This record gives sequence, C-alpha cells and structure tokens, in this order.
Amino acid sequence: MSVREICSLDDLVENSGVCVLVDGQQVALFWLRTPGSAGPGELFAIGNFDPLGGANVLSRGILGSVGDQLVVASPLYKQHFCLRTGQCLQQPQVRVPVYPVLLAQHKVLIGSTPLATSAAAA
Repeated sequence: MSVREICSLDDLVENSGVCVLVDGQQVALFWLRTPGSAGPGELFAIGNFDPLGGANVLSRGILGSVGDQLVVASPLYKQHFCLRTGQCLQQPQVRVPVYPVLLAQHKVLIGSTPLATSAAAA
C-alpha cells in the first residue's frame, strides 16, 4: 500500500466533505472537529460511490451521528454510512471502502488501498 499526500489541513473546511482522487479512485474525505476543541479533530476517508444510489456523491452528504456512530447521509436516498466502518446502517450487508487517513505535519495523507471493501447486497 502506498500513501499519498492529498492536501494541507488548511485546505479543508471543518465538518464537511470533499472528493479527492487517490490512484484513480474517488474518495470522500471528511474533517470533523468539535466546536471549542483544542485538537485538530478527526479525518475520515471512504469511497465516494454510493452503491445504493449508483453515483459518486458521498462527499456531498450530510455529516452527523446515529447513536454513537459518526455517519454521512447520502444526498440521494439519505441512507447513513458509518465513517469508521463504511457500513450502511439501513442495509448492514452494504459497505463502502474505508481508506486509512492520517495527519502528519499538517498534511493529510491517504492510503491507496482500502481497509474495507463494498459488499454486494445478498
């Protein structure tokens, strides 16, 4: 697995997503930061393709939480995908890829190989 430098943290907007290209794959990159927190917050990277809606749109989804899970709601049909696991909360057999992401010297780095892959509906 190779790691790609994507951008500076300053290039991102807090509590929103952006689509980035990693080795030819569209990846939805999210930066979540709690208001008033001292740290840089958390970065998440998942596949941008919504397998239920059939389009590359997850980076434009609404961020939030369902219970204790941080999620993005697809802008198409509003199903929720867990940012940590890629699992769809409404259809647990469906997943989107999750990519390793880290912050090093204020630079955002994403691994080119997903940690989890999409699972087809059974």
